[in-house]
Amino acid sequence: MCAQPVPNTTEIRWQKVLYERQPFPDNYVDQRFLEELRKNIHARKYQYWAVVFESSVVIQQLCSVCVFGVIWWYMDEGLLAPHWLLGTGLALSLTGYVLFDLLDGGEGRRKSGRTRWADLKSALVFITFTYGFSPVLKTLTESVSTDTIYAMSVFMLLGHLIFFDYGANAAIVSSTLSLNMAIFASVCLASRLPRTLHAFIMVTFAIQIFALWPMLQKKLKACTPRCYVGVTLLFAFSALGGLLSISAVGATLFALLLVSISCLCPFYLIRLQLFKENIHGPWDEAEIKEDLSRFLS
Repeated sequence: MCAQPVPNTTEIRWQKVLYERQPFPDNYVDQRFLEELRKNIHARKYQYWAVVFESSVVIQQLCSVCVFGVIWWYMDEGLLAPHWLLGTGLALSLTGYVLFDLLDGGEGRRKSGRTRWADLKSALVFITFTYGFSPVLKTLTESVSTDTIYAMSVFMLLGHLIFFDYGANAAIVSSTLSLNMAIFASVCLASRLPRTLHAFIMVTFAIQIFALWPMLQKKLKACTPRCYVGVTLLFAFSALGGLLSISAVGATLFALLLVSISCLCPFYLIRLQLFKENIHGPWDEAEIKEDLSRFLS
């Protein structure tokens, strides 16, 4: 719309209202209409290294899936003793539990009202039930072909990565669904291991890396960012080393994926911000800014 000359109305000032009859056409606007034009008033300015730091959450989760796959392959090939994985996993879980408690300073425990004894009982109940149901888990998918199990596991792990809570406020985020899909994939893969003990330890390891490890990651990121960066780098190199021992091509492709997510994607995100053209003005829908809580109470 543009300003249009209207005869015999020079003494009347046009108003942007609909509740008054004015001697102007319906599509008339004056020169003041575009004075309220604003561009990119809500545009966010990104810093490259800040975006790289935030991308570490995605890197951590990709490495978690990679480590889980590597550990499963080693156990399936008989190259990793289940007792060693169980002992190492329990030791790392205990270390992470103590570290989380130290970083948290007891704040979360005071809010939830849980004690260390309650945490210990929950862990014992989980281990007992998982070990008791391990024979069922081992024979749960005997009637399903191995190729179908592998395909379902891949799709479930992809769904885990898609729905995982990376810190974005989006409708697609669902921590519960993400965790359930990861556990479902672990149960499917554990059912293809040679013994019941292998299945029990694999499911236990899946809980540790998909449920407990992300909680410690978030606490490290919030309290000690430098340590978080160091842990992320160490975890990424460990995942790459484990994958390299299985497939050099897979390790190369995975390294390219990590570099693309952590370096190239932040660069292109910042570059694309230069082409953003969001306009705001009097044509926008009206927003009610008054607090309505006092009327609802």
